[in-house]
Amino acid sequence: MKPGKVDALLGIVFGDEGKGKVVDYFTPQYDVVARFAGGPNAGHTIIFDGKKFVLRSIPSGIFDEGKINIIGNGCVLAPDLFMAEAKELEAAGYDLKSRLHISLRTQLILPTHRLLDKAYETLKGKNAIGTTGKGIGPTYSDKAARVGLRVGDILDRFDEKYAALKARHERILHSLDFTDYDLSADEARWMEGVEYMKQFQLVCCETELARYLDEGKSVLAEGAQGTMLDLDHGTYPFVSSSNTTCGGVCTGLGVAPSRIGDVFGIFKAYSTRVGAGPFPVELFDETGDRIREIGHEYGAVTGRNRRCGWLDLVALKYAVIVNGVTQLIMMKSDVLDEFSTIKVCTAYRQNGRVTTELPYDTADCEPVYEELPGWQQDLTQMKSESEFPQALKDYIRFIEDYIKVPITIVSVGPDRQATIVR
Repeated sequence: MKPGKVDALLGIVFGDEGKGKVVDYFTPQYDVVARFAGGPNAGHTIIFDGKKFVLRSIPSGIFDEGKINIIGNGCVLAPDLFMAEAKELEAAGYDLKSRLHISLRTQLILPTHRLLDKAYETLKGKNAIGTTGKGIGPTYSDKAARVGLRVGDILDRFDEKYAALKARHERILHSLDFTDYDLSADEARWMEGVEYMKQFQLVCCETELARYLDEGKSVLAEGAQGTMLDLDHGTYPFVSSSNTTCGGVCTGLGVAPSRIGDVFGIFKAYSTRVGAGPFPVELFDETGDRIREIGHEYGAVTGRNRRCGWLDLVALKYAVIVNGVTQLIMMKSDVLDEFSTIKVCTAYRQNGRVTTELPYDTADCEPVYEELPGWQQDLTQMKSESEFPQALKDYIRFIEDYIKVPITIVSVGPDRQATIVR
């Protein structure tokens, strides 16, 4: 953490790495926490003091009463879902209105965006991407087409603007023969959410962050999803609709590249993926099932099964390069406690050729594994690196030697206290 800098905390494979826990753990060191991309399609789970919270749009620094939290312009926001999330936190005793700021340039997810999401997925049939149906993609599409609505629009002639965009969406839905829906209940709740949002500080996050940084304050940028789901650099078309990489911090918050400080890359000690798309290390056997059950690998928002596999160092190294990662954070190490042997993917075999570089298309790649001995000890009660079994130390060193970036934090359990700084 450096005064006047924005540190980025990113998921660097397929997401679901535990970013929320680490942001929550890091927040006391920072003055501001800001979300720069994504929407309510991904949940950040945080556990402390016997309580569990799942955040979807609100930054994970919200539990520290002294810190400002910002939803940036690179995000997309559903007023009804935001209202439900915020009210749940307020009911738990957290004051949001003085500390949670929303960018005026954040795009709004309309109820019809969610209908379009479902209609497009239905139309794709067996080629469906596996979206969450939250309207994320259609909202970003409207943003690129320059027809979307932003938070700032709720302050001026909003009914007129809303009606125009809704009519545009309904023309598309009718052209797709997707007409069996009733918007009345969803729309009423959505409009209630719009009014609720007006109670918060609606800001130009670019100028606000610039002011904080000029004052010497420190900012933590919280990512969503992971590098392999980045719209430009991920496994397209099976990706998210935003830039989840470090470059997204600059565009999603309005901060200059020269303001970026450390880049923390979060990964699991194994691999998971949600939804469709290539996943070379996926395990279809009992081992994959064991990892899923031990790691509780089910979507925090959707409850969907996550596809599980061994650690993929080819994808991890690619993500480190794309993001300029300066420090790695390894999560859910304890999930591998029971395994006598642990495999690590160090290369792909594609069309008879072995490569350690991520190909343009990984659909027909086979993993090349190296085997390492497991530690077969319970990590969850350990408080320092000195307690680590030698096999875990060897596993960490193997990853560091391959990636050439230090692993500075190891998580050994879901609670914020189960976080060991090396």
